[in-house]
Amino acid sequence: MPENSRPRRRADAERSRAAILRAAATVLGRQPDAGIDEIARAAGVTRQTVYAHFSTRDKLVEAVLEQVTAEVVAAMDTVTTGEGESAAAVLVRLLDVSTDAAGRYPLLGAQPIAADTAHDLHGPIVERFAEVIRRGRRSGEFGCDLPLEWLLAAIIALAHTAADEVTSGTLPAEEARRALSLSVSRLLW
Repeated sequence: MPENSRPRRRADAERSRAAILRAAATVLGRQPDAGIDEIARAAGVTRQTVYAHFSTRDKLVEAVLEQVTAEVVAAMDTVTTGEGESAAAVLVRLLDVSTDAAGRYPLLGAQPIAADTAHDLHGPIVERFAEVIRRGRRSGEFGCDLPLEWLLAAIIALAHTAADEVTSGTLPAEEARRALSLSVSRLLW
């Protein structure tokens, strides 16, 4: 086998994997119980190609959720803090950008995943919230003395609830965003 064909095959495999992940995020975001055949069609690959990259549907779902988490974290990392800016203002912006990023995949939250996997996926998101809460506590801006871990779990649960309300059509997105910000602020003060 010529040596120069290896990089091309590797690049082709990476493109296929990326296409599968994009298609899976879109398809599963619209139809959480979609099968591998539907995802493969949307990606423009065969079922066998999907299984070459992801041995099970669960592994594919986990990879999609990891990708979405990375997008949420990247969005959160764009939030900058101005000199003298309150922790509350930063927290609201973090909530906004994270819910916007996650909101591009509304039904992915309906995917069943193990609790430890969910915990791991939320880790980098929780870290960003934790930094701001610690800062707000140091400055006296946040007066709540509940354990930090409890507050972080509650914020994640509230964010998921807000997303569910929008997805189900119960609340318009702006109303859910407002309810989430208000609920988190009341939790912390």
